Amino acid sequence: MAFARSGLYQIGPGGSGPRMWMYNTADAVATVIAADYFLEAINELQVNDVLVLVTSTGGTPAVTFTYVNANDGTTIDVVNGLVIPSTDT
Repeated sequence: MAFARSGLYQIGPGGSGPRMWMYNTADAVATVIAADYFLEAINELQVNDVLVLVTSTGGTPAVTFTYVNANDGTTIDVVNGLVIPSTDT
C-alpha cells in the first residue's frame, strides 16, 4: 500500500523544535520505514520529528518508535526505529 495522509496525526507540540506524530496503517513496518514513504507529508515532517508507527505484520499490530533523519525537501527518510514487543506475560 502507499502512505495515507488520513493516518498521520500530530500528537505533540509544534513550534521550532521536534514534534511528535502518530501514524496508523495496515502496511508492514518494513514498508513504512522505507525512504520516501512519507513523501506526501514532506512539507509537514521535519528532521528529528518523532513518529509512533502503528503498523501491521500479517494482521498483527506492531508499534514502532522512529524519527525523521533526513528531509531535504525532495526526499525524506526515517530510521529503522525501536519495535515495542507485543509479548504479554
